Amino acid sequence: MRDAGRSKRSTSITVVGLIVAGAFPMLGFAAWLFSVAGATVPIPGGGNIPSIFAPASGHARLIFDLSLFVLAVTGIIFAVVFGLLVWAIHRFRRTAANADREPPQIYGSSQIETAWIIIPVLIALVLFLTSARVIHVVQDFPKPPGAVDVTVIGHQFWWEFRYPGLGIVTANELHVPVSDPSHPRPTFLKLLSADTDHSFWIPELGGKTDLIPNRVNQMWLDPQRTGTFLGQCAQYCGTQHGKMLLRVIVDDPAGFDAWVRGQQQPGNRDERAAAGRRVFETTACLNCHAVRGTPANGLFGPDLTHLMSRSTIASGAAPNTRENLRRWIEDPETIKPGSLMPAMKVADADLEALVNYMQTLR
Repeated sequence: MRDAGRSKRSTSITVVGLIVAGAFPMLGFAAWLFSVAGATVPIPGGGNIPSIFAPASGHARLIFDLSLFVLAVTGIIFAVVFGLLVWAIHRFRRTAANADREPPQIYGSSQIETAWIIIPVLIALVLFLTSARVIHVVQDFPKPPGAVDVTVIGHQFWWEFRYPGLGIVTANELHVPVSDPSHPRPTFLKLLSADTDHSFWIPELGGKTDLIPNRVNQMWLDPQRTGTFLGQCAQYCGTQHGKMLLRVIVDDPAGFDAWVRGQQQPGNRDERAAAGRRVFETTACLNCHAVRGTPANGLFGPDLTHLMSRSTIASGAAPNTRENLRRWIEDPETIKPGSLMPAMKVADADLEALVNYMQTLR
């Protein structure tokens, strides 16, 4: 009787364990629902919480559809195996009536052995072929006429975007045109690193691609609706990796052309901010930053020619407001601890003039 009681407790524990294991897929489903709901939650600086479950490009749709297919196949396998385990535990559990008997032992069933070899091989083959097809489409996507070329350079801890065909250099906010499937205009990215490993990832527009020193990687985006899409560095690259954010602003054709024309203009020379421009040009600012049309041509920090056209500063760490801009210049540690931006030791009057000048760079 004691053995029978111990056996029942063991069976109960096993069933509870299986039930707990079966709860993980439900938790995954709940996470999916949360991600979908979160995609509509606005955040400071524009955009929504990014979600891999809300693809907005053909690139991301390919990966999403493949993920759902793999999830469906593995989900069916899980359900079958889990169901058989529960059935076997219940059907062949030890009871008082069979406590003194050993269950029937089956050896050398060629049918069962053939089935558990052929079925997994077929499943693996199907998954391999579907994955290979998506990899081929993503890696060998043809470049159509009119595609936009952008060179992406990862820095600690910000993003530099160069449009070689358009003569534009900007930072942290990537503008691309919408790509209508009937008139595709994808954006091709050449990915470089200025220091350590980074990873470029916009969940709603495509998969992750690493930026590795002394290596050129590539990817493409074909967003099919306008809006602001959030991403970030997905590879640990230092203390401020978590705040190495980026925004992709997808414009309609007219909006993108207007943005290009604006970005191609030299830096604003508003004489009302001449005092601040002198501060900028006579301090360490011009050693790191560039403003077209001025002596400043630094490469270590972001190009500031059209700073105020961006919605955020410090690679998305704070909205681009006058107060935050002043804090960022005066003491970057209050916004982004561990960043490589030095605190500018300037007098209050010079700081005020410098902020006034920064706000004219539109």
